[in-house]
Amino acid sequence: MTAGEGSPEADRRYREWMRELLDRAARRFRVTLDGPAVFGWRDRSLGAPVRAGEHPRWLRVVTEAPRWADGLMWTGNLDANDLEGLAKPRVLDVVEWRDNPARHVRAELMTQLAGTPCSPDPVAGPDLALDEGWWSQLTGFLRDLSCAPTSRVNADQPRVDHRVDAAFGPGVTVAVDRWETVHGDLHWANLHREPFGVLDWEGWGRGPVGTDAATLYLYSLAAPNIAAAVHRHFSDVLDSPTGRTAQLFVTARLLYRATLGDHPQLITPLRARAHSLLVDSGKISPDTRFG
Repeated sequence: MTAGEGSPEADRRYREWMRELLDRAARRFRVTLDGPAVFGWRDRSLGAPVRAGEHPRWLRVVTEAPRWADGLMWTGNLDANDLEGLAKPRVLDVVEWRDNPARHVRAELMTQLAGTPCSPDPVAGPDLALDEGWWSQLTGFLRDLSCAPTSRVNADQPRVDHRVDAAFGPGVTVAVDRWETVHGDLHWANLHREPFGVLDWEGWGRGPVGTDAATLYLYSLAAPNIAAAVHRHFSDVLDSPTGRTAQLFVTARLLYRATLGDHPQLITPLRARAHSLLVDSGKISPDTRFG
């Protein structure tokens, strides 16, 4: 169970337990907590700045039921060490333990990414301003990442089919014909500036071409000026057939997240964008409604 799935008292106890895990991990790695801790998505993880002697580091703990404490999502940050030359953290050490019969724990000590997040929230705010140098670094980063060889999978055709079917109904099919290496969760809280960098490598791997540009664009729809900036810098991808396919898949994924309570301000613009894409592609008639 994660926070938000029980009573307020259960959520409070769960967060206290996560902080205890972070303290335990700090002792195991012989590092000192050096700033406030930050909970991840649905409180599944908790991270904080630490110091190892004079060296700034980042310490992260994540918990799962034992049956899920394995596979690509479990090892993504460490596997991303294979991606050389990219502005991202590097995992330095890992330790795992079974805290109780119901929960497995993984602690990762990694380098601390310099700079500050572009936003405290995955969804763009209207006041976000980034210079052309930052955008150039982002486009170069995604170009280099897309070519990186890996056997990891972020999304395959069955996963695309599942999400699209759940969001738009069984009459809508989206066939992916081009794949590349993607980050898979490229939103504004995972992007740094001054200097540029990218966080959160749990789910990276092969996915539909355009996944990352589509993700950033769709997370920006509630701030039209930011969405326009993303589109301007990635129009060659977003306006291509493969990029439009990626947008449909990512829209379906974000609409699923919305059913869990995430980012309700995106629901209306996401549905409008999906409707436009589906009508333009001839997959639905203009009077079709979903959601």
